[in-house]
Amino acid sequence: MAVRLPMRLGVIAESERVADSPDRAFVIEPSVGSVARSKGSLYLLVTCTQPGGRAREATRIVAEAIRDLYYYDESAGIRVCLVKAIIAAGKRLAHDRERYGLALDAAGNGPVGVAAAVVRGAELYVVSVGPAEAYLVRQARISTLPDPHRERGLPAAALEPEVWRGDLAIGDSLALISPNVVARLGVDELKDALVTLHPQSAMEHLHNRFVTADGHGSDGAIAFEATEVSATQKQRTLVPVRAPEPLAGAPERSPIPLADSVSDGVAAVQAGAHQARSAARGVFSRALWRLQDLLPRREPRYRRVTTVTTRRENQRRAAVAVISLALLAAAVGVAAFLGTGGQQEGTLSSLTVGQRALQQVQGDLAQVTAPGIDLVVDDPPTAQRLLADAYRQLAVAEAAGIPAVTTTPLRERTVAALDRLFRVVDVAPRVAFTFAGKTPPNLAGLVRGPDGAPYVLDAATKTVYRIDLKAKKAVAVVKAGMATAAGVKVGEPRFIAVGGPDLLVLDAKNVLWRWRPADRKGNGTLTRVKVNGATTWGSDVLAIGTYLRNPDAGLYNLYVVDPSEQQILRYSPAADGNGFPAPSSGYLATAQSVDAVTALLIDGDVFVVDGGAIERYVAGHTGDWRAADPGDEILRPAPSFLLIASATAARTGSLYALDRTNGRVIAYDKGSGEFREQYRLGAAGGWGDVRAMIVDAGKDGDPSTLWWIDAGRLMSASLAASPSGAATETGSPSPSGSPPASRAAGPSAGATGSTAPSSAP
Repeated sequence: MAVRLPMRLGVIAESERVADSPDRAFVIEPSVGSVARSKGSLYLLVTCTQPGGRAREATRIVAEAIRDLYYYDESAGIRVCLVKAIIAAGKRLAHDRERYGLALDAAGNGPVGVAAAVVRGAELYVVSVGPAEAYLVRQARISTLPDPHRERGLPAAALEPEVWRGDLAIGDSLALISPNVVARLGVDELKDALVTLHPQSAMEHLHNRFVTADGHGSDGAIAFEATEVSATQKQRTLVPVRAPEPLAGAPERSPIPLADSVSDGVAAVQAGAHQARSAARGVFSRALWRLQDLLPRREPRYRRVTTVTTRRENQRRAAVAVISLALLAAAVGVAAFLGTGGQQEGTLSSLTVGQRALQQVQGDLAQVTAPGIDLVVDDPPTAQRLLADAYRQLAVAEAAGIPAVTTTPLRERTVAALDRLFRVVDVAPRVAFTFAGKTPPNLAGLVRGPDGAPYVLDAATKTVYRIDLKAKKAVAVVKAGMATAAGVKVGEPRFIAVGGPDLLVLDAKNVLWRWRPADRKGNGTLTRVKVNGATTWGSDVLAIGTYLRNPDAGLYNLYVVDPSEQQILRYSPAADGNGFPAPSSGYLATAQSVDAVTALLIDGDVFVVDGGAIERYVAGHTGDWRAADPGDEILRPAPSFLLIASATAARTGSLYALDRTNGRVIAYDKGSGEFREQYRLGAAGGWGDVRAMIVDAGKDGDPSTLWWIDAGRLMSASLAASPSGAATETGSPSPSGSPPASRAAGPSAGATGSTAPSSAP
C-alpha cells in the first residue's frame, strides 16, 4: 500500500507574539492536486532584527511577495523559483526601504531575514538568507543547514541565495527559527524540544522559555515533522443476494400425511441407541486400559554391539593410565626425598643474593654522602648513577627475602638523596578561606582581581565571589540572574579572567560581562561587553584569557579557545575600550585540534596545556621550546600536566605547572623550558583536587606564593622549603593577612596578567 508523508505542524500564533516582534510566518499547503505535485507545500518565516510596527509591515510585504511569486512562477523547478522569488521580494523591499525605516549596514545589507522550506513528496528544499536559521533534526541529531548569506539580509545588492536539497524521512523534523531565539535559549534546548515534543508543543515551550528569559524583538519560529499515514483504498460495495424462487432453501416435505413425523421419530430413536452403545463401549474400554496400566512391566533392554577396534582402544588407554600412575608415584617419592635439601639450598642462595645487594646499596650511599663528601652538590651525574644503582639493588634485596625492617631505612636515605638531586622542595599548605553554607560549594575558577584580591567562581551557587582575607568574608559580585542598569540579566557564569582594570565573566549564553571594582569592599559596576560573533562560539568553549596591550588606557586583547573552530580566537578592543566590535582572527597559524586544552596563559607568548603537555606559541607558531624532563623517572612516571601559572606578566621568570599524576608542581624557565625545581606538599592530602591556581611573586627576595582552590577552600603555600612539613588548619597567606600581590605581580591561572609589554601577541 502506498505511503505518504503528511506533516505535523507547529507555529506560534500571531496573538501570542511579544509586543515588539516584527516576524511573519506563512504555511501554504495547496489543496489542488496539480499544484501540490508541482510546487509542494511552502513553509515561510520572515524575520527582522529591528523591532516595531514598520518592521512588521516590511516582513509582511516580503512574505506575501515570496508566496505569490513562488506559486505564480511555472517557468522552472522549485530551486530556481525560490531564488527568483526571494530576489524579487528583496528588490521590492529596496524601493520602499525608507518608508519602513530599515537601516543598512556598512556593506549595504538590510536587517530582514528569510527562511523557507518546500516539501514535495519526500523531497525537501531549504533556503535561508540573513538573520534567519534552519535546523534539521534526524535521529536525535541536529544539523544546521548551509547558510552562506547569514550576514546579508534583505534588501541586499547582488544576492544569490543557495538552496539546499535533501530527502525527507519519517521522523525528521525541520525548524525555521529566528537567531534571536537560538542565541537566548541555545541549540540544545531547541533539539530537546523537537525530539521529545509534538512540533506545536515544542514551539509553545520554546516561546514560553523565550518570554520567561526576558526575550524581546524577533521571536518567529515554524517547525514540522514528517509522519507516516497508510493510504486507504475503497472496496466494492456489498449487495444482498435474493433467491430466484420463493421456496428455495426451505426443507422438503412428504405429500403423505404424518409420514414426516413418523420418520423423524424413528431417526431420533436410532440416534439415541447409537449414543448409548458408544457410551457403554467407552466406559468398558477405559476400565480395561486402567487395569492394564496397573500391571507390572519390564523395560526393554537395549542391545549393544562393541567392535573389536573399540575394545582394543579401551585396553590401550587403561594400560597407559596404569603406567602414568606408577610414574607419578615415583616422582612424588623422589621429590619428597630430595625436597628438604633443595629447599635449604635455594633459601641459602636467595639470602646470599640479598646480602650482596644490601652491601652494594650501603657502598653506593657511602660514596654519595659521607663526612666531607656530598656528590649531590659536587658531582650530580655521579651521584645520580650511584643512587639509581642503590635504588635498583634495594628492589633486588627485597625480592630475595630481606625483611623490610632492614631495607626501609636504606630506602628512605636513597629516596631523600634522590629528591635533593632532583630539587624536590617540601612546602606546607595553609587554609586561607573556607566556604560554608547550605549549598555545598563547587569552586571552578580562581583569578587575582584588578584590585589585588582573589576572586573565585562557585559553580554550585552560580556566583563569582570576592574574598576579603583580612575580614575572612566572601562577597558576591556577579551571579546568575543579576540584572544590569539596562535590565539585562546575567546567565550562569562559566569562566572568569582579568583584563586591565576589569574582571571578565563569560556566562553559559556566551555573553561577556565586565565588573569593575569601585572600592575594596566588593562594590562595583557590572556592564555587558559586546563581542562580535560571540553567539557562534557554541557550548564547547574551553578557556578564555586576556593580554594587556595598553596599560595606560586599560586596553586588552581577548582570547577564546574554541574547539569547534579548531582555533584560539583573538579579538582586538575598540579604541574607546567599549567591547570588541571587530571580527575575530585566528591566533594559531594553522587550524588544529584544541579539544584537550585544559589551561591558557598569555604573557607576550601563548602557553597552553594540551593533552597533558605544555606548548608555547610565538606569533601563532610552535617552536623548539619544550618543558625539560625532571629526570626522576626512576621514582615517578613521566609528568602529565593539568594547569599552569606564572608570577610575572613578562616573558621572563618561572612557569609553574601542576603535575596531578605525581602530586607535584614543577617550575620551568619560561624562556628556555629548563627545569628549575619541583614542589610537593609536606602534609597529607596533596594536590589531587586542584581546580585552579595562581602564583604571586615574592617581594624583596622572598619566595613566591602558590594559591589554589579545591572544591570548597582557598589554599596557599610558600614555595620555600618547609622546616617541619606540617600543615596548619587555618592561617593567613602572609603575616599581615594581606590579599595576594597587586595586579602588577603577573598573570593568573586561566587568564593573563594586567601588565605586559605594549606589543600584543
